[in-house]
Amino acid sequence: MSGADSKKVVIAALIGNLAICACKFAAAYLSHSTATLAEALHSVADTGNQALLLLGMRLAARAADIRYPFGRSAEKYFWPFVVALLLFAVGGTFAIFEGVTHVMHPSEVGSPFWSYAVLGVSTIFEMMSFRVAYGEFKKLANGRPWAEFILDARDPTIPLVLAEDASALVGLSIAFVAVFLTHLTGIRYFDPGGSILIGALLCVVAIVLATVTHGLLIGKGASIEDQAAVLELTEATNGVRRVTQLLTFHVGPDVVIVAMKVAFGERDQLGEVEDTINRIEERVRAALPHMRKIFIEPDSRGDGRGLEAARAFLAARTT
Repeated sequence: MSGADSKKVVIAALIGNLAICACKFAAAYLSHSTATLAEALHSVADTGNQALLLLGMRLAARAADIRYPFGRSAEKYFWPFVVALLLFAVGGTFAIFEGVTHVMHPSEVGSPFWSYAVLGVSTIFEMMSFRVAYGEFKKLANGRPWAEFILDARDPTIPLVLAEDASALVGLSIAFVAVFLTHLTGIRYFDPGGSILIGALLCVVAIVLATVTHGLLIGKGASIEDQAAVLELTEATNGVRRVTQLLTFHVGPDVVIVAMKVAFGERDQLGEVEDTINRIEERVRAALPHMRKIFIEPDSRGDGRGLEAARAFLAARTT
């Protein structure tokens, strides 16, 4: 697993968003800018989101017990899903509502000075938070294209914060352009139009994040790389003829359940099979510590289900 620090990323984003949120509300009040108000609401949603992500991390750290025998690592999947819903409902739809309301009933726009000042300061804070998130994201992505990695991520925390920071920077740019055009032309519709665009942006980001976390909540398997590693380690263990079935399940980012059917030596005694199973578990856990729960069933007539992609990956790597 990667050495990326999810908690550091979330705390950096939380601190930045708290400061930005207060500044944006003050600027929105002083300038009467709807686009700046939309950005303030954006920051409210982001601040609440970071708090929920920290709550999920805290709950996920609790030890397994009789009620949760596999632990509570899935809290790191549930709360990001809640975050995506809130980003859509609180940030996106409300910003669109405010924009449409002010398009239909334009209001007087005050001095844009406060909006310019706060949008500039907010951009600096967001860039600092984005830099932290992007640094940890690169450790996780390990050279993979960012879009592919986000859609296939098993830990949504850092991609979620990165997406929030990126959308915040785009939203700040939209707000700045909206305020500037309103100030330049005197046409009041540019400002609420910016709010509508910011709301639409937040809705798109929220839908993407909800799609990613939804797949994790309903039981996404381990990555192909990890499945191939399990297959290779198991079949390289003395006493194993072949793996006949492999199933994996991410309970959380750092907890994976592995279920295998394995064909052992035809004349192996029960004690020998048990020793071989123990060696498999030791080898897999040593190489892949997040493979916490490993279940192995002796079987020589499996149908090979779950092995196609892993074997193809190994074959491609050796050619």
